[in-house]
Amino acid sequence: MNDYGNDIVSFGALDAEGWLSSARRVESPNHDDRPAGEVVSLLVVHAISLPPGQFGGDEVEHFFVNALNADAHPYFSGISQLRVSAHFYIRRNGEVVQFVACCRRAWHAGVSSWNGRERCNDFSIGIELEGCDEQGFEDEQYDRLEKLIMTLRQKYPISAVVGHSEIAPGRKTDPGPFFDWRRISSVAGSNCNSMCRKFSDP
Repeated sequence: MNDYGNDIVSFGALDAEGWLSSARRVESPNHDDRPAGEVVSLLVVHAISLPPGQFGGDEVEHFFVNALNADAHPYFSGISQLRVSAHFYIRRNGEVVQFVACCRRAWHAGVSSWNGRERCNDFSIGIELEGCDEQGFEDEQYDRLEKLIMTLRQKYPISAVVGHSEIAPGRKTDPGPFFDWRRISSVAGSNCNSMCRKFSDP
């Protein structure tokens, strides 16, 4: 795998289980074992905001730890019983929160497939960005996402980074049309289209 050297030294390191030293750790119960012998080879980029289109609150964190108050907003009554998670969550100010160790299977992809393989949760890491389909993302988020991808590539044989919409077409639309894939092209490779960045070795 590529060595990105000093570009990510200050960003933090992953331990043996895949916890990032620089991330704020908020452990979710929503995870389980990956299949025996399964290797992480895919990164999935998502976008989430709760309530939809509103930023800055703690509702996403509450959602991922099964503590979302169903009475706090009309939208929450329909999702509060869901049991979902992601490995990482990058807030609008660039803060990185980690809910699940990378060695574990987070419940982020749902019904999904990539390159003929179903159940993408088995072999992927999920990265949520605080955002929505109707607005762009912040410079700080792209910066942290780029560094996170580089850090993950150093530890795992990542072959592609895709949007949730690519692995669940027709069911999911995130990270949406305002996500600028060019902002992470330097770490995601050049053999890709506007919605998918496959890594290519130099």
